[in-house]
Amino acid sequence: MTLLRALTFLLSVVLLVYSPTRAAEPVKINFVTDWRAQAEHGGYYQAIAKGLYAKRGLAVTLRSGGASVNPPQLIAAGAADFVIASNSFQVLDLAAAGADVQAVAAIFQKDPQVLLTHPRTDIKSLADMKGKPILISDATIASWWKWTEAKFGFQGTQIRKYTFNLAPFLTDPKAIVQGYASSEPFLIEKEGKFKPLVFMLADYGFPGYGNLILARGKDIRERPQIVRDFVAASLEGWASYLQDDPSAANVLIKKDNPEMGDDLLAFGRKQLVDQGIILSGDAMTQGIGVMTAKRWQDFHAVMAAQGVYNKELMFSKAFNTRFLPAPAKP
Repeated sequence: MTLLRALTFLLSVVLLVYSPTRAAEPVKINFVTDWRAQAEHGGYYQAIAKGLYAKRGLAVTLRSGGASVNPPQLIAAGAADFVIASNSFQVLDLAAAGADVQAVAAIFQKDPQVLLTHPRTDIKSLADMKGKPILISDATIASWWKWTEAKFGFQGTQIRKYTFNLAPFLTDPKAIVQGYASSEPFLIEKEGKFKPLVFMLADYGFPGYGNLILARGKDIRERPQIVRDFVAASLEGWASYLQDDPSAANVLIKKDNPEMGDDLLAFGRKQLVDQGIILSGDAMTQGIGVMTAKRWQDFHAVMAAQGVYNKELMFSKAFNTRFLPAPAKP
């Protein structure tokens, strides 16, 4: 199935399965993203720009995240109706803390985390980075770095502190740095005047999801139709952002983040498509946003083996698939 055909099919599934059900006063929804507005949020902005939330009786206020915003904490405290969790770790962290919150959709089938190097001949895969210094953030040490230790034998002695300033990487030809597939490669090429080698963790078996929609347990139990409508509009927005003209969403993104340029937006959107970050694996047949118990089980098993989570953690309580479209029949 080609990408265009897949997008068209998946959008038709969403439209058929979901339909607006309320004509009453719009329900106010407070939605918080995980970072400043960017292409990685394009589908949500497209849903606002195209009136997809409004069509379902939802008046959505989208609040951009940032360094001082902690979306999982906000929703756990009841200060937001929906938020974006950047990765599967945040979802299981909430479950481990006993928070009444669940993931109801996973927009990114591939977590876009990458490791980047200067052009060099001694590194052709992630395995080749074993023993070499890598610029890593504090938050990463307690998350996917554990997976690299288990998978490739990486060690803590390789870690060099990364503060999200690319200058140390750009000036050191032997440096390796973490990044996001839809951002850092563009910035490095623009600022460093060279094309970096990019190694996406997901392409080497990292099982985590990314860009997950979190809902409050109370809403799941007491307002399931609102959760269903929010998810439906979001999925339709993402299908439209990938397939149709994204300019309406991009206007809103740049309004919320004036530092965002058209060139980075175009690059980010292209990476989402070309790298199969949203449409790959299960999503090709089951639709944008799909989550499976198998993926969650695999993720928990790997991280529990590394001591990140208790092996007895009820990971199945961390997610809920009832608000996703039914898988297409063969």
